[in-house]
Amino acid sequence: MAADWRSDLVDHIRALIFEAEPEALEEAKWRKASNPDGVPTFSCSGLICTVETYKDKVKVTFSQGASLPDPGQLFNSSLDGATRRALDTFEGDTLNDAAFKELVLEAVAFNRT
Repeated sequence: MAADWRSDLVDHIRALIFEAEPEALEEAKWRKASNPDGVPTFSCSGLICTVETYKDKVKVTFSQGASLPDPGQLFNSSLDGATRRALDTFEGDTLNDAAFKELVLEAVAFNRT
């Protein structure tokens, strides 16, 4: 990953996930020639989310997002799917840290039910 705003945002998202759920496990999955580092995935009693970088955004996809409450209205992508929901963040956007951590906690609670 290029060392730019995207890598800084991924580091920030990673920190928020571990602040919300210290027992979360990070793994890199789906390694390929075009992405040798793979996709960071976070799980706790099941998959919480994946974090992908694109040329113009960072996408956080919650595997069970359609089943999670989103009072902070963070989800802005994959809204018509039956299972997943995503948050696309572009350069200059501000992430609502408190709402994001609450979403992580909701995902973990969902996984544990």
